[in-house]
Amino acid sequence: MKSARRQFLFSAALAALRPARLVGQVKTEPRPKLGVPPPESRRRANIRADINLVLVPVTVCDPQNRPVTGLEKEHFKVFDDKVEQTITHFSMDDEPVTVGLVFDISGSMGPKLLKSRQAAAEFFHTSNSEDDFFLVEFNDQPRMVVPLTRDVEEIQNQLTWAQSKGRTALLDAILLSMNEMKKSKKNRKALLIISDGGDNSSRYTEAEVKRLVRENDVLIYAIGVFEAGGGRMRTSEEAAGPGLLSELCDQTGGRHLPAEANELPDIAAKIGVELRNRYVLGFTPTNQVRDGRYHTLLVKVIPPKGLNIPTLRPYFRKGYLAPAE
Repeated sequence: MKSARRQFLFSAALAALRPARLVGQVKTEPRPKLGVPPPESRRRANIRADINLVLVPVTVCDPQNRPVTGLEKEHFKVFDDKVEQTITHFSMDDEPVTVGLVFDISGSMGPKLLKSRQAAAEFFHTSNSEDDFFLVEFNDQPRMVVPLTRDVEEIQNQLTWAQSKGRTALLDAILLSMNEMKKSKKNRKALLIISDGGDNSSRYTEAEVKRLVRENDVLIYAIGVFEAGGGRMRTSEEAAGPGLLSELCDQTGGRHLPAEANELPDIAAKIGVELRNRYVLGFTPTNQVRDGRYHTLLVKVIPPKGLNIPTLRPYFRKGYLAPAE
């Protein structure tokens, strides 16, 4: 019954997100398939550098921020340190994922906790049966509330008891989440941060956390929870929060999506759908030097001929560490 109820709720969530149109042969709707992918498609999908292959997961969205499926290999170009590469691997990514929910319960979240809980519930409705999750809550300090599990109801039950108080240790929460993520056996890993501001209580610095994010294959999405019209007076840390979240997300290929409280559930559901509609591009670098340095990546989308969408935007990790000797 629990499985049937979850499938019903997920179908309802997709129905609310699904646009009614097709543009040429490119679909701008989320795919309903959520089952376990066949063995031949279950390849490692995180960006990584082997001796001969780099894999780059990419999400493509239309101007209405809807994920676009149906593109082919010829619609992409990949550049490694500004040098165009030959794409030798191309697929859609259906692998199960580990997602860490990083949930803000600081004092400023009080009136927004209800919608934030609803956002988490909508995100979980998009999950696959083999996905793993964990929950980190944070105010003055981060706490691992629910370690790795497939029981999303346990996480939602814990969120029910969350109370807002204290300051905001966002950076420490991200670091704790990245450490928990190391326990996951999944190839695909992501964090979903739900927070209303910047950091004013962490022991770790922005530079330390940014370096950690840069060196790990973990996709970061963030929902910035803000009040209509700017609401109360915000501290300098909270004012800097959107910029910090955007920078962290952009580095990994994820996105920071600011929202007013009543928009949270819809945005969380869209993130869940987007997370499961990703292309994987693979190439063998023309530069085979094992220098151990960070290589910058650029992905461009070439719209299919006749497509009446002016722009398609790709989201991808901005680089990778080459293997060292």
